[in-house]
Amino acid sequence: MSSLVITAKPAPDRYPDLADRRLAATMTAEARGLDPFERTTCRPHRRWLHQCVTSPQHVVVVTGHRWCRDCACALTVLVDELTGDVRLTCPRCRTTPDNRVTRQLVRACRGSLAAAAEGRDRTRTL
Repeated sequence: MSSLVITAKPAPDRYPDLADRRLAATMTAEARGLDPFERTTCRPHRRWLHQCVTSPQHVVVVTGHRWCRDCACALTVLVDELTGDVRLTCPRCRTTPDNRVTRQLVRACRGSLAAAAEGRDRTRTL
């Protein structure tokens, strides 16, 4: 009787130049089929989402991400890394759109904050 042994090759490192190895690993994992609007990382900016969510690239008018439909303008984003608070506000009407996409973006940013903080906490204890 013969046995077949299969050894899996490690996945190639897609982001060898990133100093934050947790970010690199998370970006690689999220690239495997996760909905782009659910990701905690940003592939174009190569950062945690909460670090670049204020970029104009993150305004998606069609879906309503970072967009006030009533005023037809981009929302302002404030991220407090100490408290974990994420706020999106329309600069014209001074309200936060109460919709699924705004809640989704806040949830993704909070996940990003938590993942980045966990990486910092692990580094401190080593």
